[in-house]
Amino acid sequence: MPGPAPRALSDLAARGIPFALLARDGRTVEVLTGDVVDVELLADIPLTDAAGTPREVLALVPFRQVRERGFVCHDDGAPLRCLVVDAHDSLPLEDALVQLPSAPVPLRGAGFDIDDEDYAQIVRTVIAEEIGRGEGANFVIRRDFTAGVEGDPATVALTWFRALLEHEKGAYWTFAVVTPGHVAVGASPEAHVSARVDREQSGAADAAASAVVTMNPISGTFRHPAGGATAATLTEFLQSTKETEELFMVVDEELKMMSAVCADGGRITGPHLKEMSRLTHTEYVLRGNSRMDPRDILRETMFAPTVTGSPMQNACTVISRHERTPRGYYSGVAALFTPTGDGRTHDLDAPILIRTAYLQDGMLRVPVGATLVRHSDPYGEVGETHGKAAGVLGAIGAIARDTPTAGPADADPDRPADMRRPLAEDPDIAALLESRNARLAAFWLNPQGGTEPGPLHGRTALVVDAEDRFTTMLAHQLRHLGLDVSIAPWTAVTDEDLDAAELVVSGPGPGDPRDPESPRMRRMREVVRQRLSAHRPLLAVCLSHQILADALGVELAPLDAPHQGLQRTVDVFGSDASIGFYNTFTARVPAGTTRVGVAEIAADAHSGDVYALRGPAFASVQGHLESILSRDGMATLERLVTQALTPTA
Repeated sequence: MPGPAPRALSDLAARGIPFALLARDGRTVEVLTGDVVDVELLADIPLTDAAGTPREVLALVPFRQVRERGFVCHDDGAPLRCLVVDAHDSLPLEDALVQLPSAPVPLRGAGFDIDDEDYAQIVRTVIAEEIGRGEGANFVIRRDFTAGVEGDPATVALTWFRALLEHEKGAYWTFAVVTPGHVAVGASPEAHVSARVDREQSGAADAAASAVVTMNPISGTFRHPAGGATAATLTEFLQSTKETEELFMVVDEELKMMSAVCADGGRITGPHLKEMSRLTHTEYVLRGNSRMDPRDILRETMFAPTVTGSPMQNACTVISRHERTPRGYYSGVAALFTPTGDGRTHDLDAPILIRTAYLQDGMLRVPVGATLVRHSDPYGEVGETHGKAAGVLGAIGAIARDTPTAGPADADPDRPADMRRPLAEDPDIAALLESRNARLAAFWLNPQGGTEPGPLHGRTALVVDAEDRFTTMLAHQLRHLGLDVSIAPWTAVTDEDLDAAELVVSGPGPGDPRDPESPRMRRMREVVRQRLSAHRPLLAVCLSHQILADALGVELAPLDAPHQGLQRTVDVFGSDASIGFYNTFTARVPAGTTRVGVAEIAADAHSGDVYALRGPAFASVQGHLESILSRDGMATLERLVTQALTPTA
């Protein structure tokens, strides 16, 4: 816990010691000092001393840590840097502002490392060659604003921190972290993950083990026009299909993570507005309960899809193909581990490292990225990166501040900006936000703590993961139906595993199912063929649905336009079902076809695109029944699993 007020903040720079300043509650500035330790793995973060005594640690986690999950990246060797806290003090925000320096910090040679036209071409390439080939639903590709900076790095950090406190609002954390050879100063709007001991719901003996995990996916960026945001201009943004679907897709991706770390899968609340000085975002909040070590929770949630893309593993591969330089700490996290009162575990508070300025070797770097989806406009994404960079640079005083956009406008323009009503309180805006949930699956909006056994209680299932962790959400829903479920990656599942499983769920994944060179596609084809030939229960989802269709003699073809994050109501064997689709390829039959061999087909009456298959001991579906976009997902999943488990004649 924070202690008494520290010495003058200017002493921190003069003494040359590692320190961090955190503004998290809008009233105080926390001052952390201690020693710096660089470690290799998240498990190495030193949460206890040699005697086993818990200690507080602030860790800067670089993007390269995705290697711990087996994902690829440009490896720049950026250290997993830990400030092992020996003093944690605080002082009122007003006192901090008085003490912090305010002299301007001039820049030289400022500009983006990738020019606008080159970045626009990267956007076109990603849409055509990555999203267009089924490699994923969305990807975040960054560019860096760079400039030379003169002056003592610690003093520069204090100056920029003060500027952010004065000129940025709505941040989750405003921070400055100064360690040998490296400075990070930012105002992150997004809490990636937190884990806090549930002291109210856990008994004394259990308190250390049970934590409430929270994630906060933020997506959709509205740049305030001159004069400030208004209800009218914000309404146009909130009605944008691109911005709405962009948020839904990242919620799906973070629910995959929540389902991996939380026994209850995670419940979503929102949507809300995140109103900042120059930008407004839309967001949801996800909550669940976990007994995992906070370092393991952090590992399983590396990193936010809002700054990488989805599915996560392939997003990292796409980033490595299209970003020219390593990310450093951009899109990583600042993770504060604080010992709980009983000293048996740690709370975790970890914002995403975005809207952050880095200073190293006299060079400023402000990385910014845009989320690229199937209907992105290249020049619109260029503009988004400019807006995000300007938000940071304007706030720290590195470029001219556009003061008229510092707050939302309302019907009373003479009212002081800091007293204007937040736009989220406008009844029309609130109703427009709430209307989004009518599209979503009630399963993820409602509590999931039922104690009654599910209708398929006593049955077991093996889910084969083809590099899309939608499988964690799918497994959670199957458990909700009563099944005992395990998940195995395609690289580890054996023929013996497949033979022993009661039900095999062959999962989704990125890529072209027709690719003869892909080891993953070859193995998934073997999984499907083995279950078909043995006449053993099989449910195939998305990519595996296409592979099953191909095995049954149905043509596979690319869609004219990818269905990434698309919600459609389709006929699934006589029942209309609202389902979310994430596919670039489809199984296709001549219009009107209802059967191929032993398989009954549910297909679009006009295009012949196959939405589902069923036959002796098998069923499949093109859509993602586990997605938040699948309003009828649970009911359809139960029907198809029951079909697959039905004994053959």
